[in-house]
Amino acid sequence: RVLFRSDLARRFDKSIGFFWQATHQQIYRELSRMEAAGWITSEAAPDGGKTRKRLYTVLPDGRTELARWAREPSPPAPMRDDFMVRMRADAAIGPLGLAAELKARHSAHASQLEAYRAIEARDFPPGKALTREGRIQRLILQTGIRYEEAWMAWTEEALQVIEDR
Repeated sequence: RVLFRSDLARRFDKSIGFFWQATHQQIYRELSRMEAAGWITSEAAPDGGKTRKRLYTVLPDGRTELARWAREPSPPAPMRDDFMVRMRADAAIGPLGLAAELKARHSAHASQLEAYRAIEARDFPPGKALTREGRIQRLILQTGIRYEEAWMAWTEEALQVIEDR
């Protein structure tokens, strides 16, 4: 499939960007590395040189490399959240006024959950027959939904505990 570089970055932000963060600069650097490895090709966009846009095409070696990488096992990522250290400090030395941050976190998770639910309603309405690809995409989205729901429940419980309710 052929895409413009800017389209790739936008598509990344709207899908993979929900669970893997990368700057556009990182994406472009990786595209250059992939081209040097012979996994993709690129050419200037057919706009007469008016922009720096490039068209990218995945080569057979690129598909082979993606399949190899995707089959490679990876351990679950450990949780690393400095707020948990601050919660531990609150437990050890007394109230530190963390309620405002907990409320802000709850709001952020609620906002992200709302975005995921909107995607779910748009892309996976009840009764819609899904291909295997669609079921996998829905499964990934459900992971995000459950993640946000779990964090919202945790922040609600944490607020009750630190506010001694």
